[in-house]
Amino acid sequence: MIHTADKPTDAELLAKYAKGDESAFHELVNRYKNGLYAFLHRFIGQQALVDDVFQETFIQLFNSMASFDTSRPLRPWLFTIAANKAKDALRKQQRTAAISIGTMADPGEMSFGDVLNSLTSDKELPYDQLIDEEAAVKVREVIAKMPDNLREILVLSYFHKFSYKQMTEILSIPIGTVKSRLHSAVGRFAKDFKASVKSKET
Repeated sequence: MIHTADKPTDAELLAKYAKGDESAFHELVNRYKNGLYAFLHRFIGQQALVDDVFQETFIQLFNSMASFDTSRPLRPWLFTIAANKAKDALRKQQRTAAISIGTMADPGEMSFGDVLNSLTSDKELPYDQLIDEEAAVKVREVIAKMPDNLREILVLSYFHKFSYKQMTEILSIPIGTVKSRLHSAVGRFAKDFKASVKSKET
């Protein structure tokens, strides 16, 4: 594949940066900043923490780029850094604040397709310009209240479309755990989303 000068690959940008071209790093930041910020916003949900982790992620990327294997895709590596920093930030916060985790549950009457429709309704359009803002807000509220490990894998899978293999690398867990955790996350979301809708109707 031929790449034009204005559309270099991640590996080409990394190579340029290694030769002292700092603009290549800024281009990488611009390439991934929106997706990474959206991930952190959905995973953490607290603006101050999101901003801190976002900044820390790119600082670590800057400091670690010399050791990165350019034969591997950059995006999963970047999200690995972000996920680890987000979990660290949440753990620090949880030391001083009690957070309700809730219980695991099966999807119940809500189908898997219903869940996917609910999730993707918050993905198709820009974050603040959704057609059905009320439904999107409800989706975000339900996801925000999920346990960290379930919220994280749901966001990675459905909003950012990472594969099972990529999620094993980002989360440092076996592929079997990825699959079972994602199944649990979908079930938990379906149960909580259905309950939130019913509570609004009553």
